[in-house]
Amino acid sequence: MKTLSRPHARRTPRAGRPSHPPSHPAPWWVRWFTNAGRPIVAVVVLIMCAPGEHHLAVLAGWDGRLAWGMAAVLAAYAGIAASVASNRPAGSPGKTSAVVGAFVSLGAAMAAQPVSHAFVTGHLSSSPRTPLWLVVIVSCVPPLVFGHLLHLAATPVPRTGETPVPAPAPHAAPAFAPSLPWERAVPPGARLLPIVPHAAETDRDSRETHRFLTTREVADRYKVSVSTVRTWKDRAKIRPAFVDPSRGAMYDPETLPNAAAVG
Repeated sequence: MKTLSRPHARRTPRAGRPSHPPSHPAPWWVRWFTNAGRPIVAVVVLIMCAPGEHHLAVLAGWDGRLAWGMAAVLAAYAGIAASVASNRPAGSPGKTSAVVGAFVSLGAAMAAQPVSHAFVTGHLSSSPRTPLWLVVIVSCVPPLVFGHLLHLAATPVPRTGETPVPAPAPHAAPAFAPSLPWERAVPPGARLLPIVPHAAETDRDSRETHRFLTTREVADRYKVSVSTVRTWKDRAKIRPAFVDPSRGAMYDPETLPNAAAVG
């Protein structure tokens, strides 16, 4: 009989179970070798490269003791350029120059070894005198390194988290916010037009206003401070009759409560 094969069901990971096994941390001795091995290798490499760089400096004409400065110059140049290249963000000034300097310092240290070994093993000869091309190239290394380091030091480094300061917005008159229930708020952007009252209305209003008390006069009446009167007003213990644009809240003496009620 011909058996029908069942289609394979797609296996889906169960909920709560990771699809990949979790990665276990490396043993402590592996981490120790990794962390301690990098500086050890760096020091060993510098020590192994120093004799070749010293040898080329001697062939170029420097004194035997002063020639050790060539190894120090190339080692410092490589470290500074690599540090600047790794710390500066992408696109910042001096980033590309630092990366190029790191590769140039590495290339100079690499080139010094085979050239020096070629002279030591006899493939190249420095007798009766050192080749002119070697003298010129090796002699130019220290001033070129110094010039590039000055360029990296003079390049500004952008500050992290620095945000441009926005231009101050033009001063706008604050919108009138109602402080009392019967006052009507002015919507934002509304343009207030000055109200010029009629002369007869002005005289009538001035006569009517004379019988109302200002905040200072209410404070003198109750023998309290002005701030106390304003506190009473905010707590609705006293209510102004109206708000005058120039004199502020105006109170009707006939409707003011006695001192015992507000005290």
